[in-house]
Amino acid sequence: MMSPTEIAGFVLALVMVVCSIKELHWSWPLAIISSVLYFFVFKDSLLYGEAGLQLVFAALAFWGWWQWLRKGDDAQPALAIQRLSARGWTVVLVASAVLWPALALLLQHFTDSDVAWWDALPTALSLVGQALLGRKYIENWLVWLVVNTLSVALFAYKGLWLTCVLYAMFTLMSIWGWRAWRCSLPNKPA
Repeated sequence: MMSPTEIAGFVLALVMVVCSIKELHWSWPLAIISSVLYFFVFKDSLLYGEAGLQLVFAALAFWGWWQWLRKGDDAQPALAIQRLSARGWTVVLVASAVLWPALALLLQHFTDSDVAWWDALPTALSLVGQALLGRKYIENWLVWLVVNTLSVALFAYKGLWLTCVLYAMFTLMSIWGWRAWRCSLPNKPA
């Protein structure tokens, strides 16, 4: 059964992603609130990786908010949408490859999680995606596409049906975000 906490987190998370797509800094305070709400939803479902991730998301949202509000010397936003370099992709892949097993082993040995490895994979990728979003790398949307697709299956297995719907919507919103940000890329290829 859906809790009021899950319903509130659902609504705030949807609005947050729409704000992110539109590059509105209000996405960050909404991320803080929805992350705290989802911490309790996931904790109660024994998804400790996802629960812990929500606390990290809340902390990273303060950083992301600051990143997006910073101004350069010309009083313009300090960050513009950008692409990852080949080196950046290497960092993303290595970070993901290290975080997944590290988090899975942590969950396996220190919690009663019944899906440690499947909980750890979207958790690890979400950390990478959040860092990319905070720095306005367009590739964050590709990472979120993978995270959201994996999460739909995980949350369905756990019976978190409203959250499952949310992540299915996030999957579609990841595509929307990619397309919107691609149109905003400075010096985009023809």
